[in-house]
Formats: sequence, structure tokens, C-alpha cells
Amino acid sequence: MADHDLLRLSNQLVAEAQADAGAVARGAGPLFQQSSAQRIDDLIRVLKFHEHRYYVLDDPLVTDREYDALYRQLLRLEEAHTRLVRSDSPSQRVGSDLTTNFSTVAHLVPMLSLANSYDLEDLRDWAASVRRYLKVEPDAPLTFAVEPKYDGGSVALVYEGDMLVRGATRGNGAEGEEITNNLRTLPSVPLKAAFSSLGMQRVELRGEALIRKDRFAALNAERTELNRVAREARGADAPQQSLFANPRNAATGALRMKDPRETAARKLDAFVYSLGYGVDAAGQDRVLALGSHFAAVEALGRLGFLIPGEYMRRCETIEAVASFCESMQAQRDELPYELDGMVVKVDDLALQARLGNTSHHPRWAIAFKFAAQQATSTLEQVDFQVGKIGSVTPVARITPVALAGVTVSNVSLHNEDFIRDKDIRLGDKILVERAGDVIPYIVKSLPEYRDGTQAEVRWPERCPECAEPIVRPVGEARWLCINNDCPAQVIARLIHHVSKDAMDIDGLGEKQLVRFRENGFITGLPDIYRLPYERISALEGFKERSIEKLKAAIETAKGNPIQRFLYSLSIHHVGRTASKMLAEQVTDVRELAEWPPERYLALHGMGQTVADNMMAWWALEHNRRMMDELATLGVNMRQTEEDKPMVPNADGPFAGKTILFTGTLTTIGRKEAQGLAEAAGARNVSGISAKLDILVAGEKAGSKLKKAEALGTVAVMTEEEFLARVRT
Repeated sequence: MADHDLLRLSNQLVAEAQADAGAVARGAGPLFQQSSAQRIDDLIRVLKFHEHRYYVLDDPLVTDREYDALYRQLLRLEEAHTRLVRSDSPSQRVGSDLTTNFSTVAHLVPMLSLANSYDLEDLRDWAASVRRYLKVEPDAPLTFAVEPKYDGGSVALVYEGDMLVRGATRGNGAEGEEITNNLRTLPSVPLKAAFSSLGMQRVELRGEALIRKDRFAALNAERTELNRVAREARGADAPQQSLFANPRNAATGALRMKDPRETAARKLDAFVYSLGYGVDAAGQDRVLALGSHFAAVEALGRLGFLIPGEYMRRCETIEAVASFCESMQAQRDELPYELDGMVVKVDDLALQARLGNTSHHPRWAIAFKFAAQQATSTLEQVDFQVGKIGSVTPVARITPVALAGVTVSNVSLHNEDFIRDKDIRLGDKILVERAGDVIPYIVKSLPEYRDGTQAEVRWPERCPECAEPIVRPVGEARWLCINNDCPAQVIARLIHHVSKDAMDIDGLGEKQLVRFRENGFITGLPDIYRLPYERISALEGFKERSIEKLKAAIETAKGNPIQRFLYSLSIHHVGRTASKMLAEQVTDVRELAEWPPERYLALHGMGQTVADNMMAWWALEHNRRMMDELATLGVNMRQTEEDKPMVPNADGPFAGKTILFTGTLTTIGRKEAQGLAEAAGARNVSGISAKLDILVAGEKAGSKLKKAEALGTVAVMTEEEFLARVRT
């Protein structure tokens, strides 16, 4: 069957499995109404196809959960029709990552797959089956070890006489590809470990090679930049490096590089989570003497291996197991590595030996799978939205899909280059990601699913809101509507002006602003400060008390510090930091209208872009008139005590230094960090420039970190290093 036919069949089977999950679980529904033999044949063909894409090509076309749905269909059918079970069924073996690039070696102990669970009920069922097999009472003590299920590439490490002699991939479970030279490049893999202290002469360990999230982001950023350079040099048809769909692809691909130096360049780590085999010189087992799985892993940590450590726990009940699994799922986005679940094991090694294995998985272990963070969907259409500074942003409308606890139907496509780089087309099947509370993101399109009905995304020639022409500034990826009176821009600027970090006018949100504008009460910023309250009181939903509260909030906002007021004006690239810096330099905001460009550039940390945008904004006569009008309406234009610069701490650890924070700070908020920096003598700046002294890089630090490293003059600190300095 051709690939495109297999993909069509796969789509159909996945849709049926997801739509009829309850019926399938009961052994009913359409799945069990058609020819079981034909359905089993279809499932085996599709599963084999996806296994090849996943294990061999490192380029999956379905998510793990979609694959699991197909696999569970097959298991249910085979359980109902045992005579139809085929020897080549995926249920009769584990997945394989074998290729022809490396020699094949046999594992000392098979590396089996794991059974999966998705909720507490699944875990309870598994625990009950363990007790039944062991013939122990339901209330008899039974300890479980719970550890992360890292999302990387499984490896087996063999040590003889304390020396690393072989490393291999998981392969088909019985044998894997020999990749010793590649694994030797990983600093977290000891070349020598004192297993002799445990009485062991020959050992085989189980582990997972994976890549940190920040390194993964940097890899894709590097490829994106190389693609951009190639397009500029050779045109739109220049060959492009594909981006990695997830850290697992980046890790497994690195493990099978032909040149070990390329493996080393990916900077993988290897966590060891199991001592699968250990014998003395006479061939006698010495693993069982360690007593428990938990004790065995701790012993590996003492020998110098990277182990799950603080993310591993012993639990006395299955309820405690579920609670720990759920807490790890809640914090998965803050962890440095990708997890796709937790692994639950019977802790007692003697009990593990009694439980044994099926042909597919050990009876003494199960995987608790986290909620999906990636899913496939279909791009149905693209709409274009206009922001407060006129940026025209494409938004993908996709077939609704459940991701990380929410239903996603809209995803930003950012800009024209993003669409081109990922070759995204209308009608495409796409891979969508949502990690925790992060906004949804299209990882890539899946061109293998195209059938000729897909079409290129066409960029509008005119603004979708006001029909004026749009332009793309030189050197920028965005398109702009340059009509300052564009209705979409006006309402977006109004919303920003009243927002919490700007003028903070409680009770005047998007809903009210849109309604007031529709009724002709507001056409621009000054109208906020002269609202016709008598006419508003005639609108449904506005009672005397709510109007009085709105009046009070607006009166309070009039007295805001000028740094807030400057930020509220929606001047491009003039954020909170730049607004504070400018507010420190003037007695009256309107003095900025007379500043020459060199005055802006003289400020430590102020860049050319901000200077250009400030000059352009004040050059417009209607903006200067608006400022005078706002002053007449009582809006504060003069520097307040809060605006005045702090007296520098000449003795602080960062005295005289400029500092910038980027990425996500995990232990303190951005504002608190900036306050600590100022108290330590530093000045906060808003962008990367040659004048920057210190960059504090939190998690998921992006382009700013790259720019700082490229300058070579900026001291880069982690959040922990920064806090250690300011708190000494």
C-alpha cells in the first residue's frame, strides 16, 4: 500500500478511535461491527508504517497519543479474536529503531516496552492485577518506586571490569545498534565506574539520552538562522534544514550520527534509571542483593551516574503514586527536560522477579502518561488581525483539538516568514503544541498528508480592517497598516492605554471600550477622560454604582506617574523599562518633543530603534495636539516622586552596570528582579546593545541570549547566579 493510502487509512482509524473511545473500551461500536480480520490487517499495516517513521526516520507523523489509540484498538480486537493474532503484529514485539547504519548487538537482558495508564483508575487496575499475580491481600504492604519517563532515546550501557565496553540503542528490545563511540562523547556517561565495589564484574544499565529544553530551542534557532541565510544567498528555492519537531527527535537523531563529533555537538545528557543486569566473576546475580529498585538507582548515583534523584519517589499506596504523578505533571513545564509521563514500578526486586514479563512488557511496571502537549490538526483557514501599532498578524483557524487541558482552535502564525519557513498551507495537516500555559504553537506542517487540495496562504494587499494599503518595512518580517486611524488600531491602543501595566483603569476593559466606541462616546484617548456619564447611564448594565466606580478609577488614573503614561501611548518598542528611563530625564513629558536623536542615544541602554520611534511619534502634529488636550483634561504630564531616578548604590555588587532580564524567571517575578538589580546598583535597560553589561537568562531565553553571546562583551548569568550575587 502506498504511503499516501496508508496516511488516509491512518487518519480514518485515528478519528474512529478517538470518537468512539468509550465504545471501543467496552468491546462495542463500529470497530467491532466491521470485519475483524480486515480491521486487524489495516491496523497492523498502519502501526508498522508509523513505527518506521518514529523509530527509524525520527520523523513521526502522528503524536504518541494517536499511536496509542491505534495500538489499543489492535489489542482490543486481538483480545476479542485470539485466533486472528498474527506473529508479526506490533502487539507481539516491541518497537524497533534498527537501521543499516550500525552493527547490531544483543542486549544482556531484553529492553521491553511499558504498558500505559492515563488516570488513577488505570493505576488501581494495574496494582490490583499485580496483587492478584503475587497472591497477596488487597491491604498487604506493597511499595512502589516512581520515576520520570524521560522523552529521549533509550540506551543500554555495558560495563566489564568497571570499564565502559559497549553502548547500544534500544533497537527491537532484544538487540540494538552499537553506538559506543557516540555515547562516550556524553560527559554524563562515566567511562569507568566502580561496580566492583558492589561485587559486580559485568553490568548492563538502562538509561535515556536526551537534550535539555534550552539546548533544543537553540538548535532550532540555529537551523532557522541558517535557513534564512541560505534563502538570502540563493533565493527562495535554497535547500532548507528541517526543524526538529521535539527534543526526542533531536536526541535520537544525535545518537545515530556517523561522526561522534556531531553527537557531542548536540550536548546530550544520559540519565540512568535501572540496573538491569549485574553478575560477579562467576556469573552469579548480584542485583537482587541490593533489595529494591530505589536502592539500586541510588547506588548508581553514588557511582557517578546521572539519576532522576529528586524526581524519584517511593510510595506506599497507589493513591500516593497518583498524587506524585499529578504533581509532576503540573510542574513538567518548569523542568529542564521533557517528560511524557512517570514510570511506576514495584520497588522490591525479588517481587519483580516473581512477576516477570509478558512478551511485550514487564508486569511489575507501568507508565502513567501525561496529558498530550502535542496533537495533529488541520489548518482550515487563516484570518488577519491588526494590532495597536498596525502590525498585520495571521491567525490560523484549526480543527479544534484538546491540548494540555484546553481545546485549541486558534493559533498565531506570527508573520509571513514563519509561514514560509514552515511551508504551511491551507488544508495542511499540522503538528500543534501547547506546553502548560504557553500559547499554542504550530511546530510544523506534515506535507506527507497532502493530496493536492492544499493552497498557499495568500497575504492581503490591503488592511483587512480599513482597506488601506499595507507595507513591509525593510529588514522586518511584519507587514504594517500605516493608517493611524484604522479602527482596529484605535481600539487596540485604547485597550492598551487602560491596561493594568499602563494607566490601570479598573472597570474599563475591552468589552466596555468597544461598546462606548460603537455608541460614539470614544474616538481617541482624550475621550476616555471626558466620558458622557449621563448617556452611559442609559445603557443596559450601567448602574449608578458602577458609573461612580468608573469615574473614580479614571480620576485616579489622571494622577499616574509619567512612566506609566508614556508606556500607555503605544509607541513601538517603548516598553516599561524605556518609559521609566525617559521619565527620569524630564520635568514634563512634552519636553521629549524637542529632544534631538543624540539625546536619546546618550542614555545608557537606549538603542537606535527606540530613538527613531520616539522621534517619529513626536514629529506627528496630531500626537502633540493630543498631549496638550490630555493635559487640559487633567492627565498628569509632570514627573512624580515615583518617576525620579533612584540614587545609585555605589557599594552594590552591580554598581554602575546595566542589566537586562530575558526568558522566564522561576523563583521571583520580573519586576521584583529588576527592583533587586536597582538596589544592587544596576540600571535596567530594555534591549541588547554594546552598552549592556549583564544579561540574566531565565528559562526559554531566546534571541536576546544569542545576541548577547554574539557580542562577546556581555556577562551572561543564570537566575540562580544573579540571586546569589544580590543577596550576599
